[in-house]
Amino acid sequence: MAFISTNNIKGDVFGGITAGIVALPLALAFGIQAFGGIDDPAASSMGALAGLVGATLLGFFASLFGGTHSQISGPTGPMTVITASLISGAWVASQGNFSAVLIAMSMAGMFCGLFQILFGIIRIGKYVRYIPYPVLSGFMSGIGVIIILQQIYPIIGSKSPVAVVDMLINFPQTVAAGISVPALLLGLATIVIIQLFPKVTTKVPSTLVALVLVTIASLFCGLDAKLTIGDIPAGLPMPFFAKEGPSLEGLDWLSLINTDIIPGLTLAGLGSIDTLLTSVVADNITKTKHNSNKELIGQGIGNALAGMFCGISGAGATMRTVVNVKSGGRSQISGMVHSLFLLAILLGLGSLVKYVPLSVLAGILITVGWGIIDFKGFKDLAKVPRADAFVLMVVFLMTVFVDLLTAVGIGMVIACVLFMKRFSDLVEGSYDSHAMSVAKKENPWSDEVGIPEEVKERIYIQHLDGPVFFGSVTRFQEVMHNVPETAQVVIIRMKLVNFMDQSGAYAMETAIKDLQARGVTVLMTIIQPQAWYMLTKLNIIPGLVPKENTFKTFEECTAYLKNLK
Repeated sequence: MAFISTNNIKGDVFGGITAGIVALPLALAFGIQAFGGIDDPAASSMGALAGLVGATLLGFFASLFGGTHSQISGPTGPMTVITASLISGAWVASQGNFSAVLIAMSMAGMFCGLFQILFGIIRIGKYVRYIPYPVLSGFMSGIGVIIILQQIYPIIGSKSPVAVVDMLINFPQTVAAGISVPALLLGLATIVIIQLFPKVTTKVPSTLVALVLVTIASLFCGLDAKLTIGDIPAGLPMPFFAKEGPSLEGLDWLSLINTDIIPGLTLAGLGSIDTLLTSVVADNITKTKHNSNKELIGQGIGNALAGMFCGISGAGATMRTVVNVKSGGRSQISGMVHSLFLLAILLGLGSLVKYVPLSVLAGILITVGWGIIDFKGFKDLAKVPRADAFVLMVVFLMTVFVDLLTAVGIGMVIACVLFMKRFSDLVEGSYDSHAMSVAKKENPWSDEVGIPEEVKERIYIQHLDGPVFFGSVTRFQEVMHNVPETAQVVIIRMKLVNFMDQSGAYAMETAIKDLQARGVTVLMTIIQPQAWYMLTKLNIIPGLVPKENTFKTFEECTAYLKNLK
């Protein structure tokens, strides 16, 4: 199509193929995880097929119609956790009817896509920026823990319960009943290879290396065939409403629609957040700017089609997107090439996948879950404001033990209430000083005099005109991104920054690191008490900016500039 650039076709093809290689084991693993709550030997092969179909269709159409140049889309951990809950519920409600399960999954996926298209049309994408860091941190960490707990069972050769509480309660009993030593050794070998192989080379994805090597080793271990994926049907499945598709006889369509709307909305909301966060990551690496509403429409089209053909829903995938960009992908062509690579696997090489042990895929997902957990956020719990720490822990625990959507909703409510309380306290405390400034008609930047002429051309002064918090982080990032390439010294003026939360502090940290990576010297002036507390507690000062590069007044900074050569 005309809007897709072909100027980087070689890089896009190579990036897309590389991303496809990384996506293959993840698509299989997430698909099998989604069907993990079904107690049937055919569940693994059906799950693997659903994962590949979802990655292929979503990846292609989200790239074709989306608004992020280099994004790779497919099944992700958060989306799979919701899909797994939906599928297990449909399996129980239908008393083991595979057709009912596939139709429930398909309709939820289609609703997900339709809601995402609606989100894009009503331009809701821009509001994702208002989700505070503690909510995202607790939510993603909770999902990481769920993924790890779910995969502990298949890595020892057992079937995992659906509920987290059941996973914890039943584990001792499962171990006592006996574990499969070959499955455990293969799963542990997978984890070790994924962690250690990048130290040898990063040119070949470690997940693919682990998948191939450990699968070959499993052929000599006498592993029970029940502990492998099994046969995967070749080719794309028929749409769920086709004559050759699942049986539609005796279905209560009104009840089915009512049952699948809420899971579809949950998938749409979570997928939109997951996707747009990945879009921001892609923008930061490629120095481009995505169209969030167009991206949501593209994701919606992809998820609706994936659902129609019995594939699991997905979103923009951070790791696969980064791999694509690092391998040369710069346009939507790379995402489509990634999908065509997976389609080739689906059409011609599915028979080889049947030998892959489930414990190998469990090992891959354990590393994925570990990577999702925000250890940095947990490490800083004692340093950040208690309100941020409280929100993070509430969302984390509710995600693991209650419900994902409820966790985000309650986390947002608590974060907003606590933020409004803190901000109103700050505003009330600044009334007197603000009135004094207005009375004197004071210009807050009127002290910018005395900069030596010989260094003026090398200096850029960045004014910050208000709080740096989760609601202003996007604007802050845009402002810092516009610092001229010619600047050798950047002075960040903090005089009007009377509040900074955890999201703002981490955004400041990233901006300073980006400047310093360009060889820029960063100076900071007139840092207000609360912002100073955050920057020092998180070791941004003096970890990134030495204390001697911070100044209580602009005059002190000017004196420092006179000593620059």
